[in-house]
Amino acid sequence: MNLEVPKKFSMLVEQAHQVAANVFRPISRKYDKGEHDYPKELDMLASLLDGMNEGGENAAGAVSATGNPSGGSDGIVKNGSNMSTALGAMELCWGDAGFMLALPRQGLGNAAIGAVANEEQLKRFQGVWAAMAITEPGTGSDSAAIRTTAVKDGDDYILNGEKIFVTSGQRADAVVVWATLDKNVGRAAIKSFVVEHGTPGMEVARLEHKLGIKSSDTAAINFVDCRVPAANLLGSPEVDVQKGFAGVMQTFDNTRPLVAAMAVGVSKAALDLTRELLKDHLSKDYATLPINASYIEATLDRLEADWEASRLLTLKAAWMADNRQPNSKEASIAKAKAGRVCNEITLKCVELCGSVGYSEVELLEKWSRDSKILDIFEGTQQIQQLIVARRVLGKSSSELK
Repeated sequence: MNLEVPKKFSMLVEQAHQVAANVFRPISRKYDKGEHDYPKELDMLASLLDGMNEGGENAAGAVSATGNPSGGSDGIVKNGSNMSTALGAMELCWGDAGFMLALPRQGLGNAAIGAVANEEQLKRFQGVWAAMAITEPGTGSDSAAIRTTAVKDGDDYILNGEKIFVTSGQRADAVVVWATLDKNVGRAAIKSFVVEHGTPGMEVARLEHKLGIKSSDTAAINFVDCRVPAANLLGSPEVDVQKGFAGVMQTFDNTRPLVAAMAVGVSKAALDLTRELLKDHLSKDYATLPINASYIEATLDRLEADWEASRLLTLKAAWMADNRQPNSKEASIAKAKAGRVCNEITLKCVELCGSVGYSEVELLEKWSRDSKILDIFEGTQQIQQLIVARRVLGKSSSELK
């Protein structure tokens, strides 16, 4: 097995790492304290990513990750787009996960558009910064329980409902909203709609105050008789009971490896800094067996092994997506592993570094706060394990709840 980063992505990885080290890290604490302040420094990076995305195989942003057979507006599959996105996310989140989420035109909604939009929609929404609105009050990880409605009215749909925890919900140009065409049909009637900011009936109700990723805005949005063109429904408007809502769920097959990659990046940042802070107490190689090593050395070696496992699982899920292989199980495995490991690594690194880890002298305590959301959004740890169990046992969602 060749576990090295493909050469064609080496420049992308190096550039992303330089951005993380020289742009993200120096301003990380500033925007952690200035919650809801927009990081203007990211505008320049967004333009750079736009150029990289136009470059085809060196694409780096969420907009390039696609499960769509057309692969892009030119109808050509972008070779390795999911892999490049994952590798870029790992490096950028080594700098700051909140900034990664706050990058213009790199929202989770862009990955959703890339996953299920048709060619005309891919062209029309090219360059649009899209957030994604799934969660509702009382409807978290069970996406099939969505209550927001979309009623056909001529050439439009009328949306009514409330969405919460929408990442970049205020700053983005548009929001990809999940809504049901018919509550009586169940999950098969759930579709996703692109709703642009400024559309009458759409209102940002509030911004949330959060434990971590404070540089990324998280909004609650209300939809009251919000009229959306039928052309903004992503994918097929037909309600296929047999197929269920596989179309919109395909979004997760692309975004879950992306979130896993974010967790891998944050974990690596904590491990690297901890080894640097404790270098006087560590051996220079891995020759010492854990049973003969110090507690610090043995713990860091164990954490690093878990990190490596999560990284390889993430790359596998991204590779499968690029090669048009069904990766729902692998995407959930990667997300579950990487999210849980990230929580454990960051908290343990805070503990190992003592007062330095717990204080704001270093970014360790911030990373421990940021890490929690990476195990929650895009499907909680428990939901990922449930999905994996269904795939392994061959059970449907109604058979295994």
